[in-house]
Amino acid sequence: MAAVFRVVDAHPEVLFIKRAEHEGDPWSGHMAFPGGRHEPTDASLEMTAIRETYEELALDLRHGHVLGRLDDLAPRSPQLPPIIIRPFVAVVAPDVTLVPSHEVAATYWVPLRVLQHEDTQAEHVMTINGARARFPGFRVDEHIVWGLTERIVRQLLSLFEP
Repeated sequence: MAAVFRVVDAHPEVLFIKRAEHEGDPWSGHMAFPGGRHEPTDASLEMTAIRETYEELALDLRHGHVLGRLDDLAPRSPQLPPIIIRPFVAVVAPDVTLVPSHEVAATYWVPLRVLQHEDTQAEHVMTINGARARFPGFRVDEHIVWGLTERIVRQLLSLFEP
């Protein structure tokens, strides 16, 4: 997974994708960062993030700069696959062109200062096994960034605190 940044007029912006809807995909239609499953041909998880970002958006992170990685995360729900997510952070030129694949329904560049503002705080509510569950999130246009992606955003925001 790659948290991709660009800087526009001295303000960092982070890239979100809205995943396309696919039956059987537990993250179908969710707001996310580019990324996906490690393949045996990937030399490292960093290379997985680079490959997946290219496959999903035709964005080659090798033309930018991978700054490093954030803390590993795992889904908290036992209904989700037992996976480990290792998010990498990359910076690209402000004028990059994104060409979404069939896996991506939409892309959003969001200024970091917008995510830091309390008005962006949101809540995602869903029913799990008949019980109502609430999850913290961020509003991006008409969408809510929640779950693993919300947890990654919190890690990112902590790096930019004064």
